[in-house]
Amino acid sequence: MSIFSNRPKVSPVAAPEGTAAESATGPGDNPSVEKSDAQWRQELTPDEYRVLRQAGTERPYTGEYWDTHTTGVYQCRACGTELFTSQEKFDSHCGWPSFWAPLAEGTVRYIHDRTLGMERVEVRCATCDSHLGHVFEGEGYGTPTDQRFCINSVSLKLVSADDAGQ
Repeated sequence: MSIFSNRPKVSPVAAPEGTAAESATGPGDNPSVEKSDAQWRQELTPDEYRVLRQAGTERPYTGEYWDTHTTGVYQCRACGTELFTSQEKFDSHCGWPSFWAPLAEGTVRYIHDRTLGMERVEVRCATCDSHLGHVFEGEGYGTPTDQRFCINSVSLKLVSADDAGQ
């Protein structure tokens, strides 16, 4: 089922000041990793904190993984949950890493984001509720799902297949 059609009933969630966001009810609504703001600030770099915890966005073409073709698994930088693999990564030429699907159902959650006068779907880690990026549909990339998960590099940590085997 597309996350864009037949949307489940939505309920309000906390969003950064000046934004309008609604969360789809379902798996991941209650993250299993919960930390105080002070703990997140201590564990993350300022850039990681701004993106992961405050729903910021890194500038296009500046992130570590936007043009990476290394085989491996992309984890949430905040909690280590495996989110995407290189098998679903594709070159969208948008300046951020793009994937046509998450690693498995339930690894990410979706929030209907109405900030900046647009309707978008925010993608968050289902384990720690960190902001990852947004997902778009119907852009004509020819991917199996017709979706583009546009994810901030700073939200991810790539574990290469070579490193995982050691």
